[in-house]
Amino acid sequence: MVLRLLLLLGGLLRATEPAPRCETGQETLGQCQTVQKAKCVDIALSSCTDVAYTQMMYPNFLDQKSREVIEYSSEYILISVLHNLLQGECNPDLRLLGCSVLAPQCEKDKVIKPCRHVCENLKKNCLPAFDAIDMAWPYFLDCDRFFAGEEEGCFDPLAKLRGEVDVEEDLPSDLPGTFIQFKHHSYSQMVSMLKKTASKCSHIATTYSIGRSFEGKDLFVIEFSTKPGHHELLKPEFKYIGNMHGNEVVGKELLIYLAQYLCSEYLLGNPRIQTLINNTRIHLLPSLNPDGYELAAEEGAGYNGWVIGRQTAQNLDLNRNFPDLTSEAYRRAGIRGARLDHIPIPQSYWWGKVAPETKAVMKWLRSIPFVLSASLHGGELVVTYPYDYSRHPMEEKMFSPTPDEKMFKMLAKAYADAHPVISDRSELRCGGNFVKRGGIINGAEWYSFTGGMADFNYLHTNCFEVTVEVGCEKFPLEEELFTIWHENRDALLNYMEMVHRGIKGIVSDKFGNPIKNARISVRGIQHDVTTAADGDYWRLLPPGTYIISAQAAGYSRVMKRVTLPAKMKRAGRVDFVLRPVEAWPNKLLRRSMEDMYDPYDPLELFDPHAQHGQPEARGGSPPGREKPWWWSYFSSLDLHKPLWLLKQH
Repeated sequence: MVLRLLLLLGGLLRATEPAPRCETGQETLGQCQTVQKAKCVDIALSSCTDVAYTQMMYPNFLDQKSREVIEYSSEYILISVLHNLLQGECNPDLRLLGCSVLAPQCEKDKVIKPCRHVCENLKKNCLPAFDAIDMAWPYFLDCDRFFAGEEEGCFDPLAKLRGEVDVEEDLPSDLPGTFIQFKHHSYSQMVSMLKKTASKCSHIATTYSIGRSFEGKDLFVIEFSTKPGHHELLKPEFKYIGNMHGNEVVGKELLIYLAQYLCSEYLLGNPRIQTLINNTRIHLLPSLNPDGYELAAEEGAGYNGWVIGRQTAQNLDLNRNFPDLTSEAYRRAGIRGARLDHIPIPQSYWWGKVAPETKAVMKWLRSIPFVLSASLHGGELVVTYPYDYSRHPMEEKMFSPTPDEKMFKMLAKAYADAHPVISDRSELRCGGNFVKRGGIINGAEWYSFTGGMADFNYLHTNCFEVTVEVGCEKFPLEEELFTIWHENRDALLNYMEMVHRGIKGIVSDKFGNPIKNARISVRGIQHDVTTAADGDYWRLLPPGTYIISAQAAGYSRVMKRVTLPAKMKRAGRVDFVLRPVEAWPNKLLRRSMEDMYDPYDPLELFDPHAQHGQPEARGGSPPGREKPWWWSYFSSLDLHKPLWLLKQH
């Protein structure tokens, strides 16, 4: 009885004590420490170790009080498997954003909220990816609830992805405007240099991203044009792509130097550069494989082997990852009237492993009417051109020309002849094996492989692409870069100028309205090009006399005879006016021209989150299925399964 009275008295005394005050920052966490103020601790969550800060605080914004509680939560499991669920889409942006909530940044024993505008931008861009797999937006990424405005002192959890963490080394302020620093650039240094260059020449340059690498790095492009960001009527589109293989770094550096050179020389009034930019829209993508580059860079210049960093973070060779349309072209070649152009991507391609970098390039090609391109590689000194896949798959070295063999040889020689080493007749040098061929070779005759980017460009779009092997060293020492740049500078410019060879024009109806997707055919060449959205087209052709025709669904065909003189170095203007017809004689041709790509285009509708295997027939999920396919990822949770991810919930 006495004991019960003492316990009751003690409880009453404690009840009359004042409530403990929350420390600053603890109100945000919804938790007050009565004995000891919460302190910053090192981050020990395996999925959050690559955030831009080193310390967090318990409890987090979800009131999870320990590492163990967080690691066994459905929220943490979700951010840990997002790279599998979304395969490159918004990866690792969403994981880093989730970490900013589950492992909040802590400095001087105070937590800092992530910025609301970062969350809102990411939600806008990534919500379609969640919709595609029938998943609701995670509640703990509520931009109003767990994030703060900039005026409140927030931080950007994605700054590291944009190259804003590493500091560029300071250079003397009195350097001339034409100064180029010949060095190897890390990813963040590359991004910084491209942005600085675009800012310096903002009236003719801009930067944009075509997508993300598997590890979430932006695939940055710098563009040069008199109207940056816009396609201009009759102005051809050109692109260079570098660093497709992460350990082949020379192409990456050359394109960074080229961007600086184009900017500075344009400002200085160089007539060749001004003419090029005023009449061409130029896109430079220095690094298609930034994840592989980072791995190669760890080995260091001069020591990198032939394999380390070549592939992506998914262990994929990007130049073997594109759809094999060449086999289909060979099958069609023997069919009378069949075209070897704009071949659709087979549905079966999407059942395999498609890199986000590959998909980004394919969508880029679909969005811009590119005319000419080159991919810069390393390991040899030669220019190769399609086809890269042998006509007979068992033949590893077999001459396998496209219908545009003459034009491709002309393009390849434009680069090779302007390169002082490639054009050198000495056989005792890098690339000496190709001297008797003029420094160029048909790709399949060198060695055959399938899934290459150059073949895909030619067979799926209007774009002609060659592959330039810019040197025998894949990762040379920095002191070699100056010489390499001067060997390639004029060749890079000369090849870009080739985009103005052949013919160009506009296809319209009798009222002057442009006709999109009209076909431009050349008699004797089994490969058409098509008009862009504004009705303009470009058709690369070597000198000669041609019968050119234009046709479109519902219109009569128009033919013209065209002669291109040998000394003509700019595209001839050939316009077509098509007249409507009552009947269309070839229903199959009409369908192929009206629907250049399948309306259920797998490139647009492909679900990168689905498991590999043959997809279900169109029409939705099978009856009786209660949970989406991704629900199995949370099977280890018994009582705390994420019902908040189910849309119907």
